[in-house]
Amino acid sequence: MRGWMLLALSGCGAAAEGGAPALTEHGATGDAASGSTGSAATRADSSGGPSTTTDSGSTSADDSGTSTSEGSSESGESTGTAPQSCAVVSIEGTCDPVTRCPAGSTAFGGDVCDGPPTLQCCVPEETSCSVGGAPGLCLDVTACASPNVATPGLCPGASNIQCCTDPATACDPELMPTPNAGLEEESWDAACPLGMVTVEGFCIDRFEASLVELGADGTELGSWSPFHNPGTRRVRAVSLRGAVPQGYISGDQAADACAEAGKRLCDDDEWLRACQGSAGTTYPYGDEPQPGVCNDARDDHPVIEYFGTSEEWIWSELGNACISQIPDSLDTTGENPGCVSEDGAFDMMGNLHEWTSDPTGTFRGGFYVDTVINMPGCLYRTTAHTTPHWDYSTGFRCCA
Repeated sequence: MRGWMLLALSGCGAAAEGGAPALTEHGATGDAASGSTGSAATRADSSGGPSTTTDSGSTSADDSGTSTSEGSSESGESTGTAPQSCAVVSIEGTCDPVTRCPAGSTAFGGDVCDGPPTLQCCVPEETSCSVGGAPGLCLDVTACASPNVATPGLCPGASNIQCCTDPATACDPELMPTPNAGLEEESWDAACPLGMVTVEGFCIDRFEASLVELGADGTELGSWSPFHNPGTRRVRAVSLRGAVPQGYISGDQAADACAEAGKRLCDDDEWLRACQGSAGTTYPYGDEPQPGVCNDARDDHPVIEYFGTSEEWIWSELGNACISQIPDSLDTTGENPGCVSEDGAFDMMGNLHEWTSDPTGTFRGGFYVDTVINMPGCLYRTTAHTTPHWDYSTGFRCCA
């Protein structure tokens, strides 16, 4: 099940200052200012737009990275009180940990529910959609009352089933939501720094990294928005359970953020060993593909869905902070309990591309749109971009 940031409520990030991610990856190698680093001609990399370069190359539920909010009011179960009520357009739901949303329901994140990003609005038996970043549900047009607007052509089924959205809730790419505020790193392995687990001679972050911003003197200023490139700001990498992981980051910035944490980017051999386990499996969970166990595929490309067109110009807009805030896109860390490696690292396949220390530029594992084009699962490897590149699909984790 895929989480989503309700854009109008949580906001979206600003445009990229640097550069890059996945499917046919997103496309282009545009300029650094736009958040992409290539031209439409090389659009099939693995960053999220079309890309053409291809290289071949068990834990308990509570430990799975799903935030159960120790002592918090993440759900009615933890406090003995009824869960919060919520609504998306005209459909009512309840606020529950995303891993506990009933089968068949759709989960919406953002600021719809008070609490950590793993607490989301579970709406029963509806299909999510979006228009210009406004969250929506596929409803009969007669159920989509004002101020909501029904948009045709975006939902499966009969022509009367259309995407119902409230235009006032559209994502603003200038807003900078900080959904990870208040989350802290945990100790998972006494032999490793906080947030890390041991893998045959080294430590690796258990979760895809998030960022905290630092002052000039190293003082922590607060959580950084995972939908915005940090630019020249001083930031430190953290490995948080139940967080929205940091996309929109270049390989150079990721290396600096790991260094601020006393860590480093993993080299390619370390990354592969952590993903494949001691047996060298193709996927973190084994040798046979299990679609949906990881956040590994999406029916519609998020860039096309967000901009509402497939025209060439959209591939130069891959730094738009709203792209990874639409429904059925980026998942919180550990949200997929089966997507875990032998040594306990989550989401090494799918969710976000992950930079390695290769100085020529490599990110691995695929992202939430594609884990196949540039080789399957752990073998997925993209080398179409240099380390200054970033876009909505590029993330990272650290080693030590």
